[in-house]
Amino acid sequence: MAINLQKGQRENINAPKFTVGLGWDINNTSTGTAFDLDASLFLLGENKKLVSDNHFIFYNNLESPDKAVIHSGDNLTGDGAGDDEQIKIDLTKIDSAVKEITVVVTIHEADARRQNFGQVRNSFIRIFNTDTNEEILKYELDEDFSIETAVEFGRIYNRNGEWKFEAVGSGQREGLEKFVEMYQ
Repeated sequence: MAINLQKGQRENINAPKFTVGLGWDINNTSTGTAFDLDASLFLLGENKKLVSDNHFIFYNNLESPDKAVIHSGDNLTGDGAGDDEQIKIDLTKIDSAVKEITVVVTIHEADARRQNFGQVRNSFIRIFNTDTNEEILKYELDEDFSIETAVEFGRIYNRNGEWKFEAVGSGQREGLEKFVEMYQ
């Protein structure tokens, strides 16, 4: 049975292969322009910086160099039920230099389109066992990010040989560029 996390909670993943699913819906009070939300992952070393530029996984770089992290690709609309984007992670293949995986969702061209996460609802991140499809955990964002254009949903990190997930739910206004700047 899946564990529903609250902001700040941590939980062991206990699965060598799992999928990160991200989902969201758009409020009807739209700006008249389509929303394009993008999931990105930053594979960080002990220094909290990208292991290499190729360890930044997003719509233009769908695989890590070791093929341990594979992004399903960009969903341009978010239409439909369930996960809007998925990322498969195989910890048996992951580079030993990777100690943390930060999961971020941003709104593409948010400023130009006058969009923010306050116009997005039912946002969630979930982790499920890739082999059995059993949901391990889920974190639903319940805050109103009325000016934020990027949200760190959570982080997967290795402590003492165990991989854990932390529900972060931290928004910021500067978009994807700010996260790239922080982790390079």
